[in-house]
Amino acid sequence: MNFKNVFRWHYPFLLLLLLISRVASAESLLILGDSLSAGYRMSASAAWPALLNDKWQKKPTVINGSISGDTATQGLSRLPALLKQHQPKWVLIELGGNDGLRGFPPQNIEQDLRQIITDIKAANAQPLLMQIRLPANYGRRYNEAFSGIYPRLAQEYNIPLIPFFMEQVYLKPEWMQQDGIHPNPDAQSFIADLMARQLSPLVKHE
Repeated sequence: MNFKNVFRWHYPFLLLLLLISRVASAESLLILGDSLSAGYRMSASAAWPALLNDKWQKKPTVINGSISGDTATQGLSRLPALLKQHQPKWVLIELGGNDGLRGFPPQNIEQDLRQIITDIKAANAQPLLMQIRLPANYGRRYNEAFSGIYPRLAQEYNIPLIPFFMEQVYLKPEWMQQDGIHPNPDAQSFIADLMARQLSPLVKHE
């Protein structure tokens, strides 16, 4: 048998398999968020996106592009570079909380989130939008205007709306940091498990 000829015949097929495997292994979920996902006052490896990445064994890879304090405007400004660098297949948008806490006009927040969704789609990625809610002391009128942004955008763009994980974390005072806003390290494993259940039907992994 002429192994040289066999190798030549199989080489294009082997190359195709290699390219396919690389594409499959490159599938990633980008988390575009703020301090709730960045791991406020803890190491990035202790935050729920890193724990989710470990849980899924990088199938797909979870990339944490979150920065504490980010508003929707700041997330929007960082998004092009993140999309270019990571070329994610899915992007989970966890933004707007800081805008709401600062009392920004809801229409401005909605405009920024709408542009984020548009940019993600333009990059051939799938947007996943997380519902964000504010503390009750921000007033009923503002809270309703703010919370209504998310289901409206999800319906408009026909994208999944992910429940706000903090609503369950708030029920456990021992999971909260002293500021009453951010989850502590003890809550991260719970959040990772919760997000795994919510995202698994939307993000295919093996």
